[in-house]
Amino acid sequence: MNTIVFVEDDPEVGSLIAAWLAKHDMEVLVEPCGDLAEAMILRTRPQLVLLDIMLPGKDGMTLCRDLREKWSGPIVLLTSLDSDMNHILALELGACDYILKTTPPAVLLARLRLHLRQGEQAGQSQELCRARIAPHKALSFGTLTVDPVNRVVTLAGEEIALSGADFALLWELATHAGQIMHRDALLKNLRGISYDGLDRSVDVAVSRLRKKLQDNAFEPYRIKTVRNKGYLFAPHAWGDEPTGFRRAICHNQ
Repeated sequence: MNTIVFVEDDPEVGSLIAAWLAKHDMEVLVEPCGDLAEAMILRTRPQLVLLDIMLPGKDGMTLCRDLREKWSGPIVLLTSLDSDMNHILALELGACDYILKTTPPAVLLARLRLHLRQGEQAGQSQELCRARIAPHKALSFGTLTVDPVNRVVTLAGEEIALSGADFALLWELATHAGQIMHRDALLKNLRGISYDGLDRSVDVAVSRLRKKLQDNAFEPYRIKTVRNKGYLFAPHAWGDEPTGFRRAICHNQ
């Protein structure tokens, strides 16, 4: 049985959807408070998280963003807010889907099952990825060291805290240093699914990784974007920051 955490402050909506999904072999844990949901999710490790947007304590968008830093499972926004901007923002923050509460229950069920299948495939793919990583020796690029045995990343002597998903992405890029990694290849290798032209999860993950590895957000030079193709890990960009990078940082402070 799949477990879903549903963060919803309306008790009637929460109980109705929980009862409907329970009929289809899904256990739903309802949490009404946004500021308590993250701890519950990380403790229970569900197969999927379903979020309302308007929540007490912490809204669903913020919760989605914060969860993506620590948890790689599927996140779906379920809301009454029919807004293109909210839909786009949710995907940018790492959500897998944005579903309106007016969606017919059978359609909601089908879409949740799709994300559960993809989440299961992604978990299997990550296990294979960990198996591929484990036997290898540490990689070093200037001041950056990636140790796959201890799953430790250091930059300029300081340890960088990365989630399992972030580490897997960095390893995939670093082991193909100097090569363009297409989004489709990254999605297949890391999540076991094909790129559909709309999925932004890789872009969001790369943006998060750049921030943690002190890349320039405006003109990335360590993990470069190759227009209409994917990303390139630059093997010679991990020494002292070039003057242009320091100038850009100072300019934006």
